[in-house]
Amino acid sequence: MKKYASLLLFALMLNGCDDGDLTVDTIDFEQVTTSQACSTTNELIYKLKGQEALLVQVPLETFGTDPSLIDEPYIFDINNSTYRVVYRAYSGTIATANICNAIPPTTPNVTEEWVATSGKMEIITVPVYTTNETTGATRITAYNHNITFKNITFQKPSGPQTQETFIFGDFKSTIDTENTLDLAFDESASQCAESKQIYNFNASSAITIDNIAADLVKNEATPANTPRTGLIGETTNKLAYKVYTGNVLSDAAFCGTLPASIVLKETWTGVNGAESVSGIIEVTTTTFTETSFKHTIVLKNATLRKGNNTFNLGKTFLVGELVTQTN
Repeated sequence: MKKYASLLLFALMLNGCDDGDLTVDTIDFEQVTTSQACSTTNELIYKLKGQEALLVQVPLETFGTDPSLIDEPYIFDINNSTYRVVYRAYSGTIATANICNAIPPTTPNVTEEWVATSGKMEIITVPVYTTNETTGATRITAYNHNITFKNITFQKPSGPQTQETFIFGDFKSTIDTENTLDLAFDESASQCAESKQIYNFNASSAITIDNIAADLVKNEATPANTPRTGLIGETTNKLAYKVYTGNVLSDAAFCGTLPASIVLKETWTGVNGAESVSGIIEVTTTTFTETSFKHTIVLKNATLRKGNNTFNLGKTFLVGELVTQTN
């Protein structure tokens, strides 16, 4: 008899370890550090925890590439149409296939669903950088979006439930290769005859210096290890990095009207320099031929800005070598 009683108890214990249906009073995914998206558009992101899933569906432009200001998160209204938050409990352990497949698996089944009907979604967006340890240059490789729900009300089977602060956590959106900045230029720079703009370019982008100070580029050799120096500014020595779409760039895109086949996509402007610290322009001039001089133009610790985004060109960045003729 004791033998049968022991077998029965063991069977009950096994049944208790089965996934079964969850009884949920509160939801908490704060300890789940990994959030995922169903596609590169990031319109549906989610977190999974055993038999539970937390789903957030938003418009395409929600997870942008302009960082939020300090203490000024992006705020969106949860309305169960354009901004949706849904919690689901399942009859068994779930995986990505249960969320993202066009035809989801037949099991596990949804046993309980909470739908957010109101509240605020607050998103703090910051860039994620990689740093070249040799050059000191930084590049933005992704954006991290920290998501918190405020005064969110869920409609659950037993009625509405409001939570004052509900932390979703971090979601990282990567930069696609088409939006990767191409800052590789050859050594040859050019200068517009009238505007005196200095420029260098590759197939899809250009770096320019407008209104460069007259004393920086002179047909006069500089002493050894004594370059001429100036600071990046808003009007004089105005630095810019520009990205284009359309046809491959050529000299025709500069010193005049931009050809209709080429479209300016975005502009990053140089941050004003600080003496002996950052944003420094150095020009080293050498005699090139009997009738010409070569000016090697270098940026030291220069930072570029677009909106709230910034990145650093590194300790030393070559704009190019400009050859000028004597009169």
